[in-house]
Amino acid sequence: MRWKAPVDIVPDDGVYEAYYNGKSPCQEENITEGGSLYVQGEDCLYLDVWKADDSAKKKPVMVWIHGGAYEMGGTADPLYEGRNLVKENPDVILVSIEYRIGVFGFLHLSHLPDGKDYPDAQNLGLMDQIMALKWVHENIASFGGDPDNVTIWGESAGAGSVTLLPLIEGSHKYFKRVIAQSGAPSLSRSTEQAIWCTNKLMDELGCKTVADLQKVDVKKFVKTAASLIALRVAPERDGKYLPLNPWKAYANGAAKDIYILQGCNKDEMNYFVSGFGLESYIAWGNQRKAEKLAQLTEEEKAFVESFCNDVKGESYEPLSRLLEQVWFNAQLIRTSEEQTRGGGKSYVYYFTPESSLPLMKCGHAVELSTVFNNPENTQFTGRTFDETFSKTMRKMWVQFAKTGNPSLSAEISPDGKAHEWPLYNLEDKEVMVLDEFNIHQEKESEIKIVDWKRTYFLSNYYVL
Repeated sequence: MRWKAPVDIVPDDGVYEAYYNGKSPCQEENITEGGSLYVQGEDCLYLDVWKADDSAKKKPVMVWIHGGAYEMGGTADPLYEGRNLVKENPDVILVSIEYRIGVFGFLHLSHLPDGKDYPDAQNLGLMDQIMALKWVHENIASFGGDPDNVTIWGESAGAGSVTLLPLIEGSHKYFKRVIAQSGAPSLSRSTEQAIWCTNKLMDELGCKTVADLQKVDVKKFVKTAASLIALRVAPERDGKYLPLNPWKAYANGAAKDIYILQGCNKDEMNYFVSGFGLESYIAWGNQRKAEKLAQLTEEEKAFVESFCNDVKGESYEPLSRLLEQVWFNAQLIRTSEEQTRGGGKSYVYYFTPESSLPLMKCGHAVELSTVFNNPENTQFTGRTFDETFSKTMRKMWVQFAKTGNPSLSAEISPDGKAHEWPLYNLEDKEVMVLDEFNIHQEKESEIKIVDWKRTYFLSNYYVL
């Protein structure tokens, strides 16, 4: 089934002891991606169901889709261990799903001489996710879940996934709500970019046809793809499975019946600063900046340079604040703008607690141990965030999954305070600031998530 669309599972009435997770998708091992350190295989289409008790039927279902830049990660990552989340919130069921990543999940092949038999290869990872959601829809009632009350939930590439899935024809019967943490439909690529990447990989491997590719060893595939810095894998806006312009699709109401909760962290790029080290990060970041500037008009370049010149702080910060706009902030706000413009509903958050790790600050992924209730996992946080704050944030996520509204009354809020979370609207643009000791509403104009004149236009340029 390499580069073929997923198929329904063959019915089986056998009983199995589920001692271990299913295999992680094929990828290079990476210490920051716990799933990559687990057993890997191309036969990786498994899912996990987390359930606390049998206290109720028709429980809301939260389906987790992991991140990893569409190239890394897996549900076996201890960060995504679901036991504590459902134990604290037994009124929901958590499902975590696996999907093909990298060149096995997103590789354009139809332009090759024998590529006509692989028409879906460019978006298989998303097709895997839809197939998993179909399984949930058809089977979760047997676990006490409500197939008509499903929330899809992801971070980073997982957030990119859950904001792209509503744009796929026929997908809405499988879910009603979306939680997107630090990701947007902009984390995708055009057909031209996808073909260029395929050709680059083919040249490196010395292959001419899909038949040649089929003979390549899995480990060689993974190693070669990882060595090509310019090879950026992601879902393809092919005009067939995904729209050519996701923003236009949202603005035209493609997801108007889907409720969205989404947001970003205060210092997203500091994850990369901390991970790469300062010198390597600056070299890498300057390369990415140059690539993006090359796409802009002269007027737009001037706006970008003006924005960077006004950033105060350490030497790396102008670069980081710009790349945050390109990758996260502008894209987040654009999603909410177009969803609202299209008649849909969106709730926006801004997460601010800082890690104790050097250079990490409130970087990408620091909220994961909080939302999964795994405070002992300090891989990104370096410390444990305030317990009451963490519990309140999780309650908001669960409340949204249950009702479509993350607001909490004082009676059910773990901190004893009422938190009315306003819908994002095109005039006030209110967001919920998830401050460790002061959860509160605030207008976007006061927080300045995006610079409307000097960086918002960057949402017209996709991340890759």
